[in-house]
Amino acid sequence: MPDDQVKRTISEIRDSKHTGEKMVYMSVPDYTSAQWAEMAGVDVAVVGDSLAMIAHGHPNTIPATMDMMIMHSMAVRRGAPNTFVLGCMPYQSYNTLDRALLNATRFMQEAGCDAVKPQGGKSQAHILKALVDAGIPTASHIGLTPHTVAMFGGFRIQGRTAESAMKILEDAFAIQDAGCFMLEFEAVPAKIAEIISNQLEIPTIGIGAGAGTDGQILLCYDLLGVFTDFKPKFTKRFAALTEVAVTGIRQYVKEVKEGAFPDEDHSYATPQEEYEKFLSMVENRKQV
Repeated sequence: MPDDQVKRTISEIRDSKHTGEKMVYMSVPDYTSAQWAEMAGVDVAVVGDSLAMIAHGHPNTIPATMDMMIMHSMAVRRGAPNTFVLGCMPYQSYNTLDRALLNATRFMQEAGCDAVKPQGGKSQAHILKALVDAGIPTASHIGLTPHTVAMFGGFRIQGRTAESAMKILEDAFAIQDAGCFMLEFEAVPAKIAEIISNQLEIPTIGIGAGAGTDGQILLCYDLLGVFTDFKPKFTKRFAALTEVAVTGIRQYVKEVKEGAFPDEDHSYATPQEEYEKFLSMVENRKQV
């Protein structure tokens, strides 16, 4: 990791709106990917409930549970001790005030997260405000919200009509008014996201929302080509780790089958005199 890596603060993230610094967020599901994030200088490591798909093989994020998210968040915290960690609250973990406060507290106390992120705008503003009022740094997520994907009829772009774009704008202002320090746009037309972002005082990050937001987020395993079940339009492959991994594993299989691995360089030795003594002991045992 960089020797001068210092965890970003809420103030720095908020101020990025006005300093013009583009904040880099990356969704990481485990200890190793969190290490990669910190080594590379990512500003915010996000423990997204997309890990239900990436790490557990579910078709969507709905099966993610609080216990699952806490376990993964703890691993990410250990992997990136000097990186700001944002824990995403899973489906139905914030559907009442009491439940939201309890579960957000778990992210902060048990997992060591620096902030939490439910989903929703106007309809969730009372929840967001309650979390902020309780002293829990809180962000939110609008546009395509995976927790309501069934109501959208699938993973569909949001805000293509003027009316639906206005709804996203109103959601954004509700999030800001609730005291959130940041919001995320997902699958929103670039021009719409930029106009809304420019109306706000809090920074925005985008995933599939163009370059007009104040920062960007991608899934680590998407951008590295690890998760290959499907590739969203907004994902750019910066590496092809699955191809590298499969090539390496194929070579491993080949060498084991041929008896070429393990060789002497990858095996432990014993002193010759001890080896000969052992042979003698084995031989004596046979004669008993």
